[in-house]
Parts: sequence; C-alpha cells; structure tokens
Amino acid sequence: MTDFGQFAPRLSAAAPELFALLDRFAEIPLLVVGDLTLDEFLTGQVERISREAPVLILRHEQTRQIPGGGANAVYNLAKLGARVQVAGIIGDDPQGIALKTIFEDVGIDTSAIVVDPSRPTVTKSRIAGHARQSVTQQIVRLDRKSDELPSTAVQNQLAEAIASRVPDVPAVVCSDYGEGVFTPPVIQAALGHDRVIVDAQKELQRYQGATIFTPNLPEAERAAGYALTETATVEQAGQDLLQLTQAQRMLITRGEEGMSLSATDGSVEHIPAFNRTDVFDVTGAGDTVVAALTLALCAGADYWQASVLGNLAASLVVRQFGTATTSVEELKAALTGLLETI
Repeated sequence: MTDFGQFAPRLSAAAPELFALLDRFAEIPLLVVGDLTLDEFLTGQVERISREAPVLILRHEQTRQIPGGGANAVYNLAKLGARVQVAGIIGDDPQGIALKTIFEDVGIDTSAIVVDPSRPTVTKSRIAGHARQSVTQQIVRLDRKSDELPSTAVQNQLAEAIASRVPDVPAVVCSDYGEGVFTPPVIQAALGHDRVIVDAQKELQRYQGATIFTPNLPEAERAAGYALTETATVEQAGQDLLQLTQAQRMLITRGEEGMSLSATDGSVEHIPAFNRTDVFDVTGAGDTVVAALTLALCAGADYWQASVLGNLAASLVVRQFGTATTSVEELKAALTGLLETI
C-alpha cells in the first residue's frame, strides 16, 4: 500500500471530478507556441572497425523521428485529445517537412508555423549501435540549430500569427527551450491571452503576468538564485518566483519528491510522486505535465486538480524510454490503479 498520508483522503474525495475532467479533455482548442525540435534516432548493428579511422561502422537498421522540445508539448496535447494549433519556426529543409508531417498526421493545425529558409529546423540526431545480442547504446548526437535570433521580419510574422489566434482558444501554452523563438514580440503576443501556461528553462521574468509556470527543480533553483534542498527552501522559492513573475501560481516539479504548488496568498500544496520506482527516462516529462495541466484547467479544474492530473500523466511517460506521450484512457486506468492502493 502506497503511503500518501493526508493526501490520500483528498485524492479519494476528488476522484469523481478527476474522472469527469478527463472526459472533458476531448476537442478542447489550444494554441501552443514553442521551440519546435525534431528528435531523430538512427540505429544500426556494429559490423566492424573502419580502416579509415578508429571508429565503428554501423549497418543502418532504422530511423525514427518524433517531436522534441516544444514540439513534444504540442504532440502530447494532441494525443490527449486537444485540437491544437502550433506556432513556431522551422527551416526550409527535410527535417521541417518531417515535423510538419508528423503534426498533420494527428490533426494538428500547422498554419501558424513560420518557415525561415535562413535557419535549420532544430534537430537532434542520436546515433546508436549494438552488437549481436547486446543492448543498443547511444554513440554520438548531432545537433542542427542556429545561435542567431530570427530576423525582425520573422519575429513579427510569428507574433502576428499568434495574436490573430489568441481570441479563438481558452489558453495559450508557451514551451520555451531557449532555441530563439521567444523574442519580445512573440512573448507579448502570447501574453495577449488571459490564461497563459509557461514552461521555460530560464529568464522566467520575461513572461510577466502569465497564469502559471511549471519549472522543474534545477530551473527553479536557477531562477531563484539558491539551492532548493529541503521543503522550506522550495516553499520560499515558490513565493519568490511568484513575486518575480507576477503569476497566479507556481508549480515546481521535483521528480521523486512530487510537486509543490504555490499561490500568491502564501499557501503551498505538496503533491507526492505517484511513481517512484518504475522510472526509466524523465525526458519530456515536463511537456506531459504541461499538457495534462492545461487541458484540465480548460476543462474546469482548479489548480490543485490540474496539478494532480499533470502529475499522474508524468508518472506514466517516465516509464518509457525517450520522449513519450499518454492518452486519456491510460490516465483513467492509472487513476483507478492509484485509488486502489490508498
């Protein structure tokens, strides 16, 4: 039996409404602004050492392409049933075409994506190899990206695309991986909505007045300027970051320690981790939290209920290797299983 202490009765009491919220996820329209990334996984079997150089020669077996970075937040929302519009920048290259195709295959509206021929689509290519009857291991990663900001014309084009869509959705998600999309005009356009959920790796103060932020522990430490080594410092950081951003809530995700939800009245609600043992890969878990949290808020949840569902969704995707998604059906099954343990 999992020991959730005082959290267990509250979860049990909230269960009917949590299930009802999940039923309302379908067809909620959302706009996601993000640093769009394509994750590539190239896998092969080691044949021999090259005679040209002391490197492995791999016989290619498969290439897998999935949305990464801010694109993973987009994909997570679509898999949870949302009607998603995505705004961001890609290059005029095969990687950009691949990313748009992946989106369009699951019904994501890509009309707000700006194609910039002067920049490559942000792509992270992981090359992995294995010998016969051995585990596949990553050997090297090749990144394609630009360190320059988009041109003023591209920034304004993207900002205009966002501003024109803001009135048509109940929320805007900003998925900021620091790849250059979130310039002042773009941020200003996104903040034109009165419900903005921000997942940013750094410089949270750029999003003054956003509704809720979802930093992980290292991001919160960087923003606060001190280490968060115990509950007291986490609670202090929540209040300091609310002051810094002028947000309504601050949700700090803490891995195996769960989540801490801070409000402007000084209150803090701690949500325990729902999965501490079957954790294989936390890559992209923050995107999943944002997706479930956002849909729950749009479906009528309060911040605590939305955070619980975000926590539940993250507990599922960390069981899989690489960036992953989940579904409403899997969330319902996980919630049922969780309730049976308390």
